[in-house]
Amino acid sequence: MEATVKTAGHIVGFVDIGTNAVRLLVVRINPNFSYTTISQEKEVVRLGEEEFKDNLLKPDAMERAIFVCGKFAKLAKTYGASEIIAVGTSAIREAKNQCEFLEKLHNETGLNVNVISGQEEARLICLGVSSGIDIGEEKAIFIDFGGGSTEIAVGNQHECFSLDSLRLGAIRLTAQFIGEGWTGPVETSVYKQIREYACTKVHPLKAKVREYGARRAWGSSGTIINLAEIASKLFKKAGSGNGSTLTRKNLKKLAPILCSLTLEERRKLPAINPERADIIIAGAATIEAIMEEFGLEEICISHRELRDGLLAEYLSNFEGFRELQKSPMRNRSILHLGRSCNFDEKHSETVANLALQLFDSAKQIGLHNLGDAEKELLKHAATLHDVGDFLSFNDHQLHSHYIISNAELLGFDKREIQIIANIARFHRKKLPSKKALKTTGLDEKTNHTIAVLSTFLRFAEKLDRSHSCLVNKAEFVKENKDQVLLAFYSDSDCSLEEWSIIQNRQAFFEAFGKQLEAQCIFSPSA
Repeated sequence: MEATVKTAGHIVGFVDIGTNAVRLLVVRINPNFSYTTISQEKEVVRLGEEEFKDNLLKPDAMERAIFVCGKFAKLAKTYGASEIIAVGTSAIREAKNQCEFLEKLHNETGLNVNVISGQEEARLICLGVSSGIDIGEEKAIFIDFGGGSTEIAVGNQHECFSLDSLRLGAIRLTAQFIGEGWTGPVETSVYKQIREYACTKVHPLKAKVREYGARRAWGSSGTIINLAEIASKLFKKAGSGNGSTLTRKNLKKLAPILCSLTLEERRKLPAINPERADIIIAGAATIEAIMEEFGLEEICISHRELRDGLLAEYLSNFEGFRELQKSPMRNRSILHLGRSCNFDEKHSETVANLALQLFDSAKQIGLHNLGDAEKELLKHAATLHDVGDFLSFNDHQLHSHYIISNAELLGFDKREIQIIANIARFHRKKLPSKKALKTTGLDEKTNHTIAVLSTFLRFAEKLDRSHSCLVNKAEFVKENKDQVLLAFYSDSDCSLEEWSIIQNRQAFFEAFGKQLEAQCIFSPSA
């Protein structure tokens, strides 16, 4: 049976009970199939502490996990969650006293936990990470290194082709090779043992994974993220990617440094998460083994994980969301932000169409030589130009700039987001002067592009000033070398739109150095 959103503000909580930490995600699912993140929490509980000697969850570890789960359940309910979906992974699925723990957990927190298989965990991770990147049909390797297991999947934007779970985890391997509670440096020979052991576990997957021809890998675990952050801090001149990637070269340089330090010294390393300092060496050795076996020179970092996979799975129950998923990632990301801000979708669509018509006609008469990449950014900026209304109509172009700049626009890089935000910023009121554009932090060529594109958006928005969709066709026509006509077509009275164009002629002159005239042409078929 398909799920349905019965009322606005349907709130759901997702809890991931891992071997090392418990994570919470609370979202509001809106009637238009967008969602708003209300809260994200994580607490290290070490549920798998001392478990892997005898496959028994220890009383103290269980109490820590139950306490945090109870706290998270109360938090989700405080936010108004009508349901909480909880899953358990490696530590719980391998525990001989699983039933005892789950019963106690339910009695004290009310949570019903679904203990998922390793393959299902890999699938949800693949689903969660791929929902936050733009890879289309390109196949990629998805790696999640947890406290008790490592999940490895091969998939693209829409489906998973290969799912595997290995008993390789930071807590498990630390206990097996280093010893839980060890506070001294770690011998290089021990690091090598862990790496070679991990290689033997990963090797059987090598041929299968390589068969798919995946050239890129994405890592989603806290350990991989923290290794990338440390490498970025320590090896700034080595192309460490500001923590956005973990390179094999940097990992090889980092490993001996980690091994040479005591636990207390590791905790003081720049960018390290002190809570991971005792298990990060086992993590580094395992990740190096995976990179070696799969021939990976780098792993791209994703901050999405299992709980995001649970959300994506939940949303897939809605027909409207499934339809949305068929569109390209970047389009979905833009639409999601607009709908989250309750924007006027019809007006935004009209303005975007008109802006693109102005872009094309201006190019035909030689006003600019921008290409498809810039045209796409104009379309997205036009779609989002009014999201600032969500905060206040007054100076909403500035609110739009802020919202777009700080939103998680999946599929876009930081430069593209800044361009979109600044096009929206200059769609009304203040013109994009050289002085104003200096505040973007972008180069001069990019700022010129913003000035040109924001001019198209400004006039497209004026052509739907009444939000009545009266104009559905507009074009620039060259009158002579110094003058351009903006012709627009409608079967209705567009005196307000025409007046708005005339009021903004200075913007056109500043952008192109030409005079602008406007004419509404009656068109019954428009």
